[in-house]
Amino acid sequence: MNDNPLRQTEKRGWLRRALGRDDRRDGDPPQTTIAMLPEAQTVPDPLPDLPPDLPPLPSDVPEPPREPAIPTPGPDLIPPPDTPGPEMPVPPGPEPELPPPTAPEPEYPGAPSPGVIPPPATPGPEMPPPPPFQPEIPRPIGPDVVPPVIPPSKLPGPDPAPVVARDAVQAEWIARRSQEVRAKLAAQETTEKAGWLGRLRRGLGRSSAKLAGGIGDLFVKRKLDDAALEELEDLLITGDLGIETSARLTKALSDARFGDEVSADEVRVALADEVAKVLAPVAQTITINDAYRPHVILVCGVNGSGKTTTIAKLAHLFRSVGFQVMLAAGDTFRAAAIEQLQIWGERTGCPVIARPQGADAASLAFEAFEQAKAAKAHVLLIDTAGRLQNKAHLMSELEKICRVLKKLDERAPHDCLLVLDAGVGQNAHNQVEVFRNMVDVTGLAITKLDGSAKGGVVVALAERFKLPVYAIGVGEGMDDMRAFDARSYARSLLGLDA
Repeated sequence: MNDNPLRQTEKRGWLRRALGRDDRRDGDPPQTTIAMLPEAQTVPDPLPDLPPDLPPLPSDVPEPPREPAIPTPGPDLIPPPDTPGPEMPVPPGPEPELPPPTAPEPEYPGAPSPGVIPPPATPGPEMPPPPPFQPEIPRPIGPDVVPPVIPPSKLPGPDPAPVVARDAVQAEWIARRSQEVRAKLAAQETTEKAGWLGRLRRGLGRSSAKLAGGIGDLFVKRKLDDAALEELEDLLITGDLGIETSARLTKALSDARFGDEVSADEVRVALADEVAKVLAPVAQTITINDAYRPHVILVCGVNGSGKTTTIAKLAHLFRSVGFQVMLAAGDTFRAAAIEQLQIWGERTGCPVIARPQGADAASLAFEAFEQAKAAKAHVLLIDTAGRLQNKAHLMSELEKICRVLKKLDERAPHDCLLVLDAGVGQNAHNQVEVFRNMVDVTGLAITKLDGSAKGGVVVALAERFKLPVYAIGVGEGMDDMRAFDARSYARSLLGLDA
Protein backbone atom coordinates (compact mmCIF):
# COMPACT_ATOMS: atom_id res chain seq x y z
CA MET A 1 0.00 0.00 0.00
CA ASN A 2 1.38 3.32 -1.02
CA ASP A 3 0.86 6.00 1.63
CA ASN A 4 2.18 8.91 -0.38
CA PRO A 5 -0.88 11.01 -1.41
CA LEU A 6 1.11 13.01 -3.95
CA ARG A 7 2.08 9.85 -5.73
CA GLN A 8 -1.46 8.69 -5.79
CA THR A 9 -2.59 12.00 -7.21
CA GLU A 10 0.00 11.90 -9.93
CA LYS A 11 -0.99 8.39 -10.82
CA ARG A 12 -4.60 9.25 -10.84
CA GLY A 13 -3.90 12.34 -12.90
CA TRP A 14 -1.83 10.42 -15.37
CA LEU A 15 -4.51 7.80 -15.71
CA ARG A 16 -7.20 10.36 -16.30
CA ARG A 17 -5.07 12.07 -18.83
CA ALA A 18 -4.50 8.81 -20.58
CA LEU A 19 -8.23 8.06 -20.61
CA GLY A 20 -9.06 11.61 -21.87
CA ARG A 21 -11.00 12.54 -18.78
CA ASP A 22 -10.78 15.73 -16.81
CA ASP A 23 -11.36 15.79 -13.09
CA ARG A 24 -11.31 19.51 -12.75
CA ARG A 25 -13.64 21.40 -10.57
CA ASP A 26 -15.23 24.68 -11.32
CA GLY A 27 -12.58 27.34 -11.16
CA ASP A 28 -9.60 25.01 -11.65
CA PRO A 29 -7.19 25.86 -14.46
CA PRO A 30 -7.58 23.87 -17.67
CA GLN A 31 -5.34 20.94 -18.17
CA THR A 32 -3.81 19.79 -21.36
CA THR A 33 -5.30 16.65 -22.81
CA ILE A 34 -3.53 14.23 -25.01
CA ALA A 35 -5.23 13.36 -28.24
CA MET A 36 -5.89 9.80 -29.25
CA LEU A 37 -3.06 8.32 -31.19
CA PRO A 38 -3.77 7.09 -34.69
CA GLU A 39 -3.98 3.47 -35.46
CA ALA A 40 -0.70 3.46 -37.31
CA GLN A 41 1.25 4.33 -34.14
CA THR A 42 2.49 1.64 -31.75
CA VAL A 43 0.47 0.89 -28.66
CA PRO A 44 2.32 1.85 -25.47
CA ASP A 45 3.13 -0.69 -22.92
CA PRO A 46 0.25 -1.93 -20.78
CA LEU A 47 -0.45 0.11 -17.70
CA PRO A 48 0.55 -1.34 -14.39
CA ASP A 49 -2.10 -2.74 -12.16
CA LEU A 50 -3.83 -0.16 -10.01
CA PRO A 51 -3.99 -0.66 -6.35
CA PRO A 52 -7.26 -2.03 -5.05
CA ASP A 53 -7.85 0.90 -2.76
CA LEU A 54 -8.49 3.39 -5.60
CA PRO A 55 -12.03 4.74 -5.78
CA PRO A 56 -14.09 4.01 -8.82
CA LEU A 57 -14.17 6.49 -11.69
CA PRO A 58 -17.13 8.81 -11.81
CA SER A 59 -19.54 7.99 -14.57
CA ASP A 60 -20.88 11.53 -15.14
CA VAL A 61 -17.65 13.04 -16.44
CA PRO A 62 -18.28 14.03 -20.11
CA GLU A 63 -15.79 13.28 -22.75
CA PRO A 64 -13.90 16.31 -24.02
CA PRO A 65 -14.62 17.36 -27.62
CA ARG A 66 -12.13 16.38 -30.17
CA GLU A 67 -10.30 19.23 -31.91
CA PRO A 68 -10.41 19.15 -35.74
CA ALA A 69 -7.27 18.23 -37.46
CA ILE A 70 -5.38 21.08 -39.06
CA PRO A 71 -5.11 20.44 -42.83
CA THR A 72 -1.74 20.57 -44.37
CA PRO A 73 -1.49 23.46 -46.87
CA GLY A 74 -1.10 22.35 -50.45
CA PRO A 75 0.94 23.96 -53.18
CA ASP A 76 -2.18 25.66 -54.62
CA LEU A 77 -3.09 27.42 -51.39
CA ILE A 78 0.18 29.26 -50.88
CA PRO A 79 0.94 31.69 -53.74
CA PRO A 80 4.50 31.90 -54.91
CA PRO A 81 6.44 34.85 -53.57
CA ASP A 82 6.66 38.14 -55.55
CA THR A 83 3.81 37.09 -57.86
CA PRO A 84 0.66 39.28 -57.74
CA GLY A 85 -2.57 37.34 -57.95
CA PRO A 86 -5.29 38.06 -60.53
CA GLU A 87 -7.32 39.89 -57.92
CA MET A 88 -4.50 42.21 -56.96
CA PRO A 89 -4.55 45.53 -58.99
CA VAL A 90 -1.43 46.89 -60.53
CA PRO A 91 0.07 49.47 -58.24
CA PRO A 92 -0.61 52.97 -59.64
CA GLY A 93 2.25 55.12 -60.86
CA PRO A 94 3.12 58.49 -59.51
CA GLU A 95 0.47 61.18 -60.15
CA PRO A 96 1.49 64.10 -62.46
CA GLU A 97 2.00 67.39 -60.78
CA LEU A 98 -0.70 69.95 -61.60
CA PRO A 99 0.26 73.55 -62.37
CA PRO A 100 -0.64 76.01 -59.69
CA PRO A 101 -4.03 77.67 -60.28
CA THR A 102 -3.93 81.07 -61.88
CA ALA A 103 -6.51 83.82 -61.79
CA PRO A 104 -8.65 84.24 -64.95
CA GLU A 105 -7.82 87.12 -67.25
CA PRO A 106 -9.95 90.27 -66.87
CA GLU A 107 -12.65 90.98 -69.43
CA TYR A 108 -11.10 94.33 -70.41
CA PRO A 109 -7.60 95.79 -70.11
CA GLY A 110 -6.83 97.41 -66.80
CA ALA A 111 -9.57 95.61 -64.88
CA PRO A 112 -8.59 93.78 -61.65
CA SER A 113 -8.64 90.00 -61.61
CA PRO A 114 -11.88 88.34 -60.44
CA GLY A 115 -10.11 86.82 -57.48
CA VAL A 116 -8.75 90.16 -56.36
CA ILE A 117 -11.28 92.27 -54.50
CA PRO A 118 -10.36 95.93 -54.76
CA PRO A 119 -10.68 98.00 -51.64
CA PRO A 120 -14.00 99.81 -51.39
CA ALA A 121 -13.94 103.38 -52.58
CA THR A 122 -15.04 105.11 -49.43
CA PRO A 123 -15.71 108.78 -50.05
CA GLY A 124 -14.02 111.07 -47.63
CA PRO A 125 -15.80 113.66 -45.57
CA GLU A 126 -15.13 116.34 -48.19
CA MET A 127 -16.57 114.22 -51.04
CA PRO A 128 -20.37 114.38 -51.51
CA PRO A 129 -22.16 111.07 -52.02
CA PRO A 130 -22.54 110.08 -55.68
CA PRO A 131 -25.94 110.87 -57.30
CA PRO A 132 -28.28 107.96 -58.05
CA PHE A 133 -27.77 106.31 -61.43
CA GLN A 134 -30.20 107.43 -64.13
CA PRO A 135 -30.03 105.62 -67.52
CA GLU A 136 -29.78 107.91 -70.53
CA ILE A 137 -32.69 107.57 -72.94
CA PRO A 138 -31.35 107.34 -76.54
CA ARG A 139 -32.80 109.89 -78.88
CA PRO A 140 -33.76 108.88 -82.43
CA ILE A 141 -31.48 110.27 -85.09
CA GLY A 142 -31.71 110.37 -88.86
CA PRO A 143 -32.99 112.54 -91.67
CA ASP A 144 -36.59 111.30 -91.27
CA VAL A 145 -36.90 112.24 -87.57
CA VAL A 146 -38.75 115.51 -86.94
CA PRO A 147 -36.98 117.48 -84.20
CA PRO A 148 -39.18 118.05 -81.12
CA VAL A 149 -40.43 121.49 -80.30
CA ILE A 150 -38.70 122.77 -77.17
CA PRO A 151 -41.22 124.57 -74.89
CA PRO A 152 -40.21 127.94 -73.54
CA SER A 153 -38.73 128.06 -70.10
CA LYS A 154 -41.15 128.83 -67.27
CA LEU A 155 -38.55 130.73 -65.30
CA PRO A 156 -38.58 134.45 -65.91
CA GLY A 157 -35.47 135.72 -67.58
CA PRO A 158 -34.17 138.96 -68.92
CA ASP A 159 -34.47 137.95 -72.61
CA PRO A 160 -36.72 134.92 -73.04
CA ALA A 161 -36.18 132.99 -76.27
CA PRO A 162 -38.93 133.41 -78.86
CA VAL A 163 -41.46 130.61 -79.06
CA VAL A 164 -41.06 128.59 -82.29
CA ALA A 165 -44.29 127.21 -83.68
CA ARG A 166 -44.44 123.50 -84.56
CA ASP A 167 -45.61 124.24 -88.10
CA ALA A 168 -42.56 126.42 -88.71
CA VAL A 169 -40.22 123.67 -87.44
CA GLN A 170 -41.86 121.07 -89.65
CA ALA A 171 -41.77 123.37 -92.67
CA GLU A 172 -38.07 124.00 -92.10
CA TRP A 173 -37.39 120.27 -91.76
CA ILE A 174 -39.35 119.50 -94.95
CA ALA A 175 -37.40 122.13 -96.88
CA ARG A 176 -34.09 120.79 -95.61
CA ARG A 177 -35.11 117.21 -96.37
CA SER A 178 -36.21 118.15 -99.90
CA GLN A 179 -32.88 119.80 -100.53
CA GLU A 180 -31.03 116.67 -99.37
CA VAL A 181 -33.15 114.44 -101.62
CA ARG A 182 -32.54 116.68 -104.62
CA ALA A 183 -28.80 116.66 -103.99
CA LYS A 184 -28.82 112.87 -103.65
CA LEU A 185 -30.77 112.40 -106.88
CA ALA A 186 -28.46 114.79 -108.71
CA ALA A 187 -25.40 112.90 -107.50
CA GLN A 188 -27.00 109.58 -108.48
CA GLU A 189 -27.92 110.92 -111.93
CA THR A 190 -24.36 112.18 -112.42
CA THR A 191 -22.96 108.78 -111.45
CA GLU A 192 -25.34 106.92 -113.75
CA LYS A 193 -24.61 109.31 -116.60
CA ALA A 194 -20.87 108.84 -116.16
CA GLY A 195 -21.35 105.08 -116.14
CA TRP A 196 -23.54 105.18 -119.24
CA LEU A 197 -21.08 107.39 -121.10
CA GLY A 198 -18.30 104.98 -120.25
CA ARG A 199 -20.33 102.07 -121.62
CA LEU A 200 -21.22 104.11 -124.70
CA ARG A 201 -17.57 104.91 -125.39
CA ARG A 202 -16.57 101.27 -124.90
CA GLY A 203 -19.43 100.17 -127.17
CA LEU A 204 -18.31 102.52 -129.92
CA GLY A 205 -14.66 101.58 -129.40
CA ARG A 206 -14.32 99.77 -132.72
CA SER A 207 -15.96 102.56 -134.71
CA SER A 208 -13.98 105.31 -132.95
CA ALA A 209 -10.70 103.40 -133.35
CA LYS A 210 -11.30 103.19 -137.09
CA LEU A 211 -12.18 106.87 -137.51
CA ALA A 212 -9.83 108.40 -134.92
CA GLY A 213 -6.93 106.22 -135.99
CA GLY A 214 -7.41 107.15 -139.64
CA ILE A 215 -7.62 110.86 -138.85
CA GLY A 216 -4.48 110.63 -136.75
CA ASP A 217 -2.61 109.09 -139.63
CA LEU A 218 -3.83 111.74 -142.08
CA PHE A 219 -3.17 114.87 -140.08
CA VAL A 220 0.30 115.04 -138.59
CA LYS A 221 1.19 118.74 -138.89
CA ARG A 222 -0.51 118.90 -142.28
CA LYS A 223 -2.40 121.66 -143.97
CA LEU A 224 -6.09 121.21 -144.70
CA ASP A 225 -5.92 121.35 -148.48
CA ASP A 226 -7.90 119.63 -151.24
CA ALA A 227 -5.85 116.43 -151.05
CA ALA A 228 -6.34 116.16 -147.30
CA LEU A 229 -10.09 116.81 -147.61
CA GLU A 230 -10.44 114.13 -150.27
CA GLU A 231 -8.66 111.56 -148.12
CA LEU A 232 -10.79 112.54 -145.14
CA GLU A 233 -14.00 112.11 -147.15
CA ASP A 234 -12.93 108.61 -148.22
CA LEU A 235 -12.23 107.74 -144.60
CA LEU A 236 -15.71 108.90 -143.51
CA ILE A 237 -17.39 106.91 -146.27
CA THR A 238 -15.59 103.72 -145.19
CA GLY A 239 -16.82 104.46 -141.65
CA ASP A 240 -20.44 104.04 -142.91
CA LEU A 241 -21.33 107.71 -142.58
CA GLY A 242 -22.63 107.69 -146.12
CA ILE A 243 -21.67 109.68 -149.24
CA GLU A 244 -23.94 112.65 -148.61
CA THR A 245 -23.04 112.92 -144.95
CA SER A 246 -19.29 112.60 -145.60
CA ALA A 247 -19.41 115.32 -148.26
CA ARG A 248 -21.34 117.61 -145.94
CA LEU A 249 -18.87 117.13 -143.08
CA THR A 250 -15.77 117.75 -145.18
CA LYS A 251 -17.30 120.87 -146.75
CA ALA A 252 -18.14 122.30 -143.34
CA LEU A 253 -14.60 121.61 -142.17
CA SER A 254 -13.02 123.21 -145.25
CA ASP A 255 -15.13 126.35 -144.88
CA ALA A 256 -13.84 126.84 -141.36
CA ARG A 257 -10.18 125.81 -141.56
CA PHE A 258 -9.20 125.51 -145.23
CA GLY A 259 -5.53 126.18 -145.87
CA ASP A 260 -4.58 126.16 -142.18
CA GLU A 261 -2.22 123.70 -140.56
CA VAL A 262 -4.33 121.50 -138.30
CA SER A 263 -3.72 118.61 -135.93
CA ALA A 264 -5.62 115.37 -135.64
CA ASP A 265 -7.29 116.44 -132.37
CA GLU A 266 -8.56 119.65 -133.94
CA VAL A 267 -10.04 117.73 -136.86
CA ARG A 268 -11.77 115.28 -134.55
CA VAL A 269 -13.26 118.05 -132.42
CA ALA A 270 -14.51 119.91 -135.51
CA LEU A 271 -16.04 116.74 -136.97
CA ALA A 272 -17.71 115.87 -133.66
CA ASP A 273 -19.41 119.26 -133.61
CA GLU A 274 -20.68 118.80 -137.18
CA VAL A 275 -21.92 115.25 -136.46
CA ALA A 276 -23.76 116.51 -133.38
CA LYS A 277 -25.54 119.08 -135.56
CA VAL A 278 -26.73 116.31 -137.87
CA LEU A 279 -27.93 114.09 -135.00
CA ALA A 280 -29.55 116.79 -132.87
CA PRO A 281 -32.92 116.89 -134.74
CA VAL A 282 -33.42 113.10 -134.47
CA ALA A 283 -32.34 112.70 -130.83
CA GLN A 284 -35.81 112.30 -129.31
CA THR A 285 -37.50 110.16 -126.69
CA ILE A 286 -40.79 108.26 -126.78
CA THR A 287 -43.50 110.44 -125.29
CA ILE A 288 -46.04 108.29 -123.42
CA ASN A 289 -49.46 109.87 -123.86
CA ASP A 290 -51.64 109.13 -120.84
CA ALA A 291 -54.75 109.98 -122.87
CA TYR A 292 -54.37 106.74 -124.82
CA ARG A 293 -54.08 104.45 -121.77
CA PRO A 294 -52.55 102.17 -122.89
CA HIS A 295 -49.96 103.67 -125.19
CA VAL A 296 -49.45 100.87 -127.75
CA ILE A 297 -45.93 100.45 -129.18
CA LEU A 298 -45.56 97.95 -132.02
CA VAL A 299 -41.98 96.66 -132.32
CA CYS A 300 -40.90 95.31 -135.71
CA GLY A 301 -37.69 94.42 -137.53
CA VAL A 302 -35.94 91.68 -139.45
CA ASN A 303 -34.79 88.36 -138.03
CA GLY A 304 -31.98 88.64 -135.51
CA SER A 305 -32.13 92.40 -135.08
CA GLY A 306 -32.80 92.08 -131.31
CA LYS A 307 -36.50 92.96 -131.04
CA THR A 308 -37.32 90.80 -128.01
CA THR A 309 -34.31 92.02 -126.03
CA THR A 310 -35.09 95.62 -126.98
CA ILE A 311 -38.66 95.19 -125.69
CA ALA A 312 -37.32 93.96 -122.33
CA LYS A 313 -34.89 96.88 -122.02
CA LEU A 314 -37.59 99.42 -122.91
CA ALA A 315 -39.93 97.84 -120.35
CA HIS A 316 -37.20 98.20 -117.74
CA LEU A 317 -36.79 101.90 -118.62
CA PHE A 318 -40.54 102.55 -118.43
CA ARG A 319 -40.83 100.69 -115.13
CA SER A 320 -37.96 102.71 -113.64
CA VAL A 321 -39.96 105.94 -114.10
CA GLY A 322 -43.17 104.51 -112.62
CA PHE A 323 -45.14 103.31 -115.65
CA GLN A 324 -47.24 100.14 -115.57
CA VAL A 325 -46.16 98.02 -118.53
CA MET A 326 -47.63 94.93 -120.21
CA LEU A 327 -46.02 92.74 -122.88
CA ALA A 328 -47.58 90.77 -125.75
CA ALA A 329 -45.72 87.80 -127.27
CA GLY A 330 -46.79 88.40 -130.90
CA ASP A 331 -43.88 86.40 -132.35
CA THR A 332 -45.80 83.13 -132.62
CA PHE A 333 -43.66 81.77 -135.48
CA ARG A 334 -40.31 81.38 -133.71
CA ALA A 335 -40.03 78.42 -131.34
CA ALA A 336 -38.34 80.10 -128.35
CA ALA A 337 -39.70 83.63 -128.77
CA ILE A 338 -42.64 83.15 -126.36
CA GLU A 339 -40.51 81.58 -123.63
CA GLN A 340 -37.83 84.24 -124.07
CA LEU A 341 -40.32 87.09 -123.62
CA GLN A 342 -41.89 85.39 -120.59
CA ILE A 343 -38.47 85.17 -118.92
CA TRP A 344 -37.85 88.85 -119.60
CA GLY A 345 -41.30 89.64 -118.22
CA GLU A 346 -40.44 87.91 -114.95
CA ARG A 347 -37.17 89.83 -114.67
CA THR A 348 -38.78 93.21 -115.32
CA GLY A 349 -41.96 92.53 -113.34
CA CYS A 350 -44.29 92.93 -116.34
CA PRO A 351 -47.23 90.60 -117.15
CA VAL A 352 -47.00 88.83 -120.51
CA ILE A 353 -49.98 87.92 -122.72
CA ALA A 354 -49.09 84.84 -124.78
CA ARG A 355 -50.65 82.02 -126.79
CA PRO A 356 -49.32 78.66 -128.02
CA GLN A 357 -46.91 78.61 -130.93
CA GLY A 358 -48.59 78.97 -134.31
CA ALA A 359 -51.50 81.10 -133.06
CA ASP A 360 -52.72 84.09 -135.04
CA ALA A 361 -50.58 87.11 -134.14
CA ALA A 362 -53.29 89.66 -135.01
CA SER A 363 -55.88 88.11 -132.67
CA LEU A 364 -53.26 87.94 -129.92
CA ALA A 365 -52.53 91.67 -130.34
CA PHE A 366 -56.28 92.43 -130.18
CA GLU A 367 -56.67 90.40 -126.95
CA ALA A 368 -53.59 92.01 -125.40
CA PHE A 369 -54.96 95.48 -126.18
CA GLU A 370 -58.24 94.66 -124.42
CA GLN A 371 -56.52 93.25 -121.32
CA ALA A 372 -54.15 96.22 -121.08
CA LYS A 373 -57.09 98.62 -121.33
CA ALA A 374 -58.97 96.73 -118.60
CA ALA A 375 -55.90 96.78 -116.35
CA LYS A 376 -55.38 100.52 -117.07
CA ALA A 377 -51.76 99.93 -118.01
CA HIS A 378 -49.73 102.87 -119.26
CA VAL A 379 -47.74 101.07 -121.96
CA LEU A 380 -48.34 97.97 -124.09
CA LEU A 381 -45.30 96.61 -125.98
CA ILE A 382 -46.21 94.15 -128.76
CA ASP A 383 -43.52 91.84 -130.12
CA THR A 384 -43.75 90.70 -133.74
CA ALA A 385 -42.11 87.99 -135.79
CA GLY A 386 -38.97 88.79 -137.74
CA ARG A 387 -39.78 89.52 -141.38
CA LEU A 388 -37.51 89.83 -144.34
CA GLN A 389 -38.07 93.00 -146.28
CA ASN A 390 -38.19 91.04 -149.56
CA LYS A 391 -41.03 88.71 -148.47
CA ALA A 392 -44.35 90.32 -149.36
CA HIS A 393 -46.58 87.74 -147.64
CA LEU A 394 -44.74 88.18 -144.34
CA MET A 395 -44.95 91.93 -144.53
CA SER A 396 -48.71 91.67 -145.14
CA GLU A 397 -49.10 89.99 -141.73
CA LEU A 398 -47.66 93.12 -140.13
CA GLU A 399 -50.25 95.22 -141.92
CA LYS A 400 -52.99 92.90 -140.59
CA ILE A 401 -51.90 93.49 -136.97
CA CYS A 402 -52.17 97.24 -137.48
CA ARG A 403 -55.66 96.91 -139.00
CA VAL A 404 -56.90 94.79 -136.10
CA LEU A 405 -55.57 97.23 -133.49
CA LYS A 406 -57.37 100.10 -135.19
CA LYS A 407 -60.70 98.38 -134.45
CA LEU A 408 -60.21 99.26 -130.81
CA ASP A 409 -58.54 102.61 -131.36
CA GLU A 410 -58.19 104.44 -134.66
CA ARG A 411 -54.88 105.90 -133.54
CA ALA A 412 -53.35 102.49 -132.64
CA PRO A 413 -50.59 101.57 -132.79
CA HIS A 414 -49.56 104.88 -131.33
CA ASP A 415 -45.86 104.22 -132.09
CA CYS A 416 -44.20 101.78 -134.47
CA LEU A 417 -40.60 101.19 -133.46
CA LEU A 418 -38.20 99.73 -136.04
CA VAL A 419 -35.23 97.88 -134.51
CA LEU A 420 -32.04 97.99 -136.60
CA ASP A 421 -28.83 96.03 -136.13
CA ALA A 422 -25.87 98.40 -136.46
CA GLY A 423 -23.78 95.59 -137.88
CA VAL A 424 -25.68 95.51 -141.17
CA GLY A 425 -24.15 98.84 -142.22
CA GLN A 426 -25.64 100.40 -145.35
CA ASN A 427 -28.23 97.60 -145.61
CA ALA A 428 -30.11 99.43 -142.84
CA HIS A 429 -31.21 102.02 -145.44
CA ASN A 430 -33.06 99.35 -147.41
CA GLN A 431 -34.79 98.01 -144.29
CA VAL A 432 -36.05 101.46 -143.34
CA GLU A 433 -37.47 102.05 -146.81
CA VAL A 434 -39.39 98.74 -146.96
CA PHE A 435 -40.88 98.95 -143.47
CA ARG A 436 -41.88 102.57 -143.96
CA ASN A 437 -43.88 101.53 -147.03
CA MET A 438 -45.77 98.81 -145.09
CA VAL A 439 -46.37 100.46 -141.71
CA ASP A 440 -46.05 103.92 -140.30
CA VAL A 441 -42.60 103.77 -138.68
CA THR A 442 -42.38 106.54 -136.09
CA GLY A 443 -38.89 105.92 -134.69
CA LEU A 444 -35.74 103.81 -134.68
CA ALA A 445 -33.86 101.78 -132.06
CA ILE A 446 -30.24 100.97 -132.93
CA THR A 447 -28.82 97.83 -131.29
CA LYS A 448 -25.53 95.92 -131.13
CA LEU A 449 -23.29 98.97 -131.43
CA ASP A 450 -20.76 97.25 -129.17
CA GLY A 451 -20.01 94.47 -131.66
CA SER A 452 -19.59 96.47 -134.83
CA ALA A 453 -17.26 99.03 -136.38
CA LYS A 454 -20.13 100.61 -138.29
CA GLY A 455 -21.46 103.07 -135.75
CA GLY A 456 -21.43 105.82 -138.36
CA VAL A 457 -24.56 104.36 -139.97
CA VAL A 458 -26.66 106.20 -137.38
CA VAL A 459 -25.41 109.50 -138.77
CA ALA A 460 -26.23 108.43 -142.31
CA LEU A 461 -29.78 107.35 -141.35
CA ALA A 462 -30.39 110.60 -139.55
CA GLU A 463 -29.18 112.60 -142.56
CA ARG A 464 -31.34 110.70 -145.06
CA PHE A 465 -34.62 109.72 -143.34
CA LYS A 466 -34.86 112.24 -140.49
CA LEU A 467 -36.57 109.57 -138.35
CA PRO A 468 -36.32 109.97 -134.57
CA VAL A 469 -33.76 107.73 -132.91
CA TYR A 470 -35.44 106.81 -129.63
CA ALA A 471 -32.82 104.52 -128.08
CA ILE A 472 -29.45 102.89 -128.69
CA GLY A 473 -28.04 99.69 -127.20
CA VAL A 474 -24.40 99.03 -126.46
CA GLY A 475 -24.63 95.67 -124.68
CA GLU A 476 -26.77 92.77 -123.54
CA GLY A 477 -27.39 94.00 -119.98
CA MET A 478 -30.65 95.45 -118.76
CA ASP A 479 -29.10 98.91 -118.38
CA ASP A 480 -27.24 98.86 -121.70
CA MET A 481 -29.98 100.70 -123.61
CA ARG A 482 -30.65 104.38 -123.04
CA ALA A 483 -32.21 107.35 -124.76
CA PHE A 484 -30.21 108.73 -127.65
CA ASP A 485 -28.06 111.81 -126.96
CA ALA A 486 -26.58 113.54 -130.03
CA ARG A 487 -23.52 115.21 -128.47
CA SER A 488 -22.43 112.20 -126.40
CA TYR A 489 -22.77 109.89 -129.39
CA ALA A 490 -20.87 112.22 -131.73
CA ARG A 491 -17.91 112.69 -129.37
CA SER A 492 -17.75 108.98 -128.46
CA LEU A 493 -17.82 108.09 -132.17
CA LEU A 494 -14.70 110.19 -132.77
CA GLY A 495 -12.85 108.97 -129.65
CA LEU A 496 -13.38 112.09 -127.51
CA ASP A 497 -14.54 112.37 -123.92
CA ALA A 498 -18.27 112.89 -123.81
